[in-house]
Amino acid sequence: MSIRKRLSQHDSRLAALQAARALLIESGPQGVTLKAVAARIGRTHANLLHHFGSAAELQKALAADLAGRICATIAQAVIARRTGAGTARTVVDLTFDAFDKEGGGQLASWMRLTGNDDALDPIIEAIHDLVEELHELGDASMRPVTQALVLLALGDALMGAPLAASLGLARGAARDVAERLLVEETQRLGLALAAP
Repeated sequence: MSIRKRLSQHDSRLAALQAARALLIESGPQGVTLKAVAARIGRTHANLLHHFGSAAELQKALAADLAGRICATIAQAVIARRTGAGTARTVVDLTFDAFDKEGGGQLASWMRLTGNDDALDPIIEAIHDLVEELHELGDASMRPVTQALVLLALGDALMGAPLAASLGLARGAARDVAERLLVEETQRLGLALAAP
């Protein structure tokens, strides 16, 4: 008989979210089930129900976790760019990677398609908070360019590779467009992000 290490409630939730994120990246959102997450961390289905209540709540918690980490990383890149330590391309790449490599695009589209729209709330709120934080740090309204950047990244995550191939474009073509958009808009607004 194996003895499982007893985890605090916080550590158990954290382990479940890490496992859910790994499953999301490996198998897509359909792989993020209570049973699969429980098996990954050596816990029971009932244990995860205790911590999250349902698969939908686990998915919502995963969305919140992903969104918080992604937006914090993007904010750091924007702030680094202001000091000359980063580039507009870094901001674009982080945003695109968040939706592609980190699974944010798959999770967002799956939640939308299955009618679990409230699971998108943490992503929407984190993006809103990021824009507000950047606004407080001296940026004028970046809402339209933020919306465009997020939608480009989401679309690229969902169908960028096959679409680029069908149009005879390089895989990074959408990122190039997003970078130009970000640079042009920040220059237009006279923001520090566009500084050389």
